[in-house]
Amino acid sequence: MFLIYEYMENGSLFCNLRDEVEAVEMDWTKRVEIIKGIAHALSYLHYDCSPPIVHRDISSNNVLLNSSFEAFVADFGTAKMLDLESSNQTMIVGTCGYVAPELAYTLVVTEKCDVYSFGVVALETLMGKHPEELLSWLSSPTSLVNMKLIDVLDNRLPLPTSQLVAQNLVRIATLAFACLNPQPKSRPTMKEVCEELVCGQTSLGVPLRMISLLQLVNCEKHIGGKTGTCNV
Repeated sequence: MFLIYEYMENGSLFCNLRDEVEAVEMDWTKRVEIIKGIAHALSYLHYDCSPPIVHRDISSNNVLLNSSFEAFVADFGTAKMLDLESSNQTMIVGTCGYVAPELAYTLVVTEKCDVYSFGVVALETLMGKHPEELLSWLSSPTSLVNMKLIDVLDNRLPLPTSQLVAQNLVRIATLAFACLNPQPKSRPTMKEVCEELVCGQTSLGVPLRMISLLQLVNCEKHIGGKTGTCNV
């Protein structure tokens, strides 16, 4: 038996973000669509598969891009089908820097583990690098008060001139912070993330360069079917 997969001409998201030429070709519009593609794939696994499937190793290395930079989630070697009548305890698997922190002390896998990993990948796609330092700052949000969103956006790309693109970047950053909530139950579901990416409204009351990271962290309270809007 042979397994034949579609050829992914542009390789992994990880490699593209770390290649100076490819990273520039992957402009803001492409990056927004890549993040949307990952979100839709995870929502499908969590809500359209029976039983639900948790990938358990969402990382930029496991997101492949075709010739149009359309995103495909790959490597299901550690994926787990959830048993709703089981504790779903497991060993820790996944890529360091992307694994949900609660796995270290609960060893219980849920779909919220993938949600956390998605948040890391979403920030990585916006920043052009793994958000390791930013993740550590999230434990003390007040340290973000003087940091602007533009300070962490990939500086190899010019700031967006389109208001729509700017709104998308703010919405994605806000969603990413919500997905990184240390309390799994407080994270949005991937279905909610998809709904926000498609239907959410982000009103920019100030120029993009003035939006602080703390504003976006505070804005995540609107996510999860509460208001569907965020004003910054």
